[in-house]
Amino acid sequence: MKVIDLDSWSRKRLYTHFKALKDPYFGVVIPFDVTKAYEFSKRNSISFFAKYLHDCMKAINAVDNFRYRIIDDKVIDFEVIHASATIARADNTYGFSFIDYSDDLTVFIQNYNAEKERIQNSEDLYPPVNGQDCIHCSAIPWFEFVGHKEPSSGHSQSIPELAFSKVKNDNGMLVMNVSVHVNHALVDGYHAGLFAERFQFYLNT
Repeated sequence: MKVIDLDSWSRKRLYTHFKALKDPYFGVVIPFDVTKAYEFSKRNSISFFAKYLHDCMKAINAVDNFRYRIIDDKVIDFEVIHASATIARADNTYGFSFIDYSDDLTVFIQNYNAEKERIQNSEDLYPPVNGQDCIHCSAIPWFEFVGHKEPSSGHSQSIPELAFSKVKNDNGMLVMNVSVHVNHALVDGYHAGLFAERFQFYLNT
């Protein structure tokens, strides 16, 4: 974890401008080709959700600005970002997880499975370990969306929020729309583009 020197940061004026807004978030919906990721997960008998979430987290951690958080008027680079995903229960409610990130897919899946078991065997809404060194994300596999809005706790929040739509078959290619909401004080469209590029790369790998 390190503190960004605002005085030497090239985005200082942009940061100051957007941080002062009542709602500094912007959101985009980006389509991703998940064909190879889906085939990989089925071929190896692993969770498709865990596979693409891992690819997403690799991309998140590869783009500096997606690791930045605003804490006590300071911009902090957490250097490693984890996944706080909603995980469903049998009664169609859910709990919030905190899945420790690992670059190793096998380790990440083990961490995911441990959180899944914890949530499905408890009534807890929040994980026992939590923090701002994460992204908030949800799978919404019941329908395809082309627009999406996340609830917000206020303008000081700076954790990226993602949602994954139902996968559709487009002439043999499997496409999943992903909603990305980020604080514009920290992230611009350029950085969202970098994230999209890296996410697609990992999905194909």
